[in-house]
Amino acid sequence: MAKGYWVSVYPAISDLERLTAYDKLAGPAVRAGGGRTLSRGGRVVAHEAGITQRAVLIEFDSFELAVAAYESEAYQKALVALPDGVERDFRIVEGVG
Repeated sequence: MAKGYWVSVYPAISDLERLTAYDKLAGPAVRAGGGRTLSRGGRVVAHEAGITQRAVLIEFDSFELAVAAYESEAYQKALVALPDGVERDFRIVEGVG
């Protein structure tokens, strides 16, 4: 079974304090859904049209678990805390089987 991944890139963050509040809620929700954070805001080398801002990569044992974790009540509560001043490019992708 192919793994599932949450891939997030943050082109703009204007309220770091509120982003931290979101992180405190999102972390437990992700772990409860079986997610493992592989990268969060570490160093980035961008190529072509890439951006060097904060990037987050979270792995799940399956694509279905990744979708279920996003749709969970706990993660939806975390999303409410994500401030308007944060621009985020988020997607759930299926790994190669």
